[in-house]
Amino acid sequence: MKLQVLAITLLQHFSNAFVVSNSRIKTTELFGSVRGLESGKDTSVEPTEGGMVLYVKAAEDGKSVGDCPFTQYVRMVLEEKGLDYDVRPCTAETKPQWLIELYEGKMPALRHRRECYTESEVIAQYLEFFFSGDEYASLAKPKKKEMAEASEVVGKIFPALAKYLKHTPDGDDEDDELKSGLCEALNLLEAHLTSEGRTGPFIVGDGEHVTLLDCNLAPKLYHMKVGVTAFKDNAVGVDDDFPAVAGYINTIFNRESFTKTKYPEETIVWGWGNARSK
Repeated sequence: MKLQVLAITLLQHFSNAFVVSNSRIKTTELFGSVRGLESGKDTSVEPTEGGMVLYVKAAEDGKSVGDCPFTQYVRMVLEEKGLDYDVRPCTAETKPQWLIELYEGKMPALRHRRECYTESEVIAQYLEFFFSGDEYASLAKPKKKEMAEASEVVGKIFPALAKYLKHTPDGDDEDDELKSGLCEALNLLEAHLTSEGRTGPFIVGDGEHVTLLDCNLAPKLYHMKVGVTAFKDNAVGVDDDFPAVAGYINTIFNRESFTKTKYPEETIVWGWGNARSK
């Protein structure tokens, strides 16, 4: 399939996809993400033929995988589907030139042979769309209404968390307001997880099956668990105040796709420490 045709196919398919970190993906945003599939005039900077490679933010040492929750989202999808891939941590100095010239250096970036995709949700949807045959493990595909309802709840978590963790000084009036905002988001998640008709532990629909949304949420809850302890003196008591959320965290954190892709807690502390100092 020609790259331009593939880009149009993806654009049409992804127009109904969900961005969990905020709201639905906008068509213009998707086009901006996939337009790099177009062949550049300088073929020397295009991705080379080969397998599946994920370019990701590097940790403090410049060599190991960094703290990006969006990268872990993509990696969890890859693991859930049993796909082989290489991970290449990059710093600003070690990014491939073609990634900078064709894709503005955005990461995570998934290169699959001569194609490349940026934006974690676009990558996840690409993997789900093209690797869903019998030879691949498929994540559950819930009804659109169920996905939309769960996405609305999940989408409030990370924005509230990021505002809270970034804020200094800790413990002032604004900090308390931001903490309340995170707790409100967790209350919505708690209510969703305990709603009538749920029979399983996962996030969408009746909770019986893992979906893309679980892969999206798990890394962000990992950041919450580590960040609130490291910077906010464990001011949000998830175990006591949000028992269903605590149970979900225990379940998803013990899933192999999570344990194989998580980075050390100190890497998360390093990342948020940098964000708090700006």
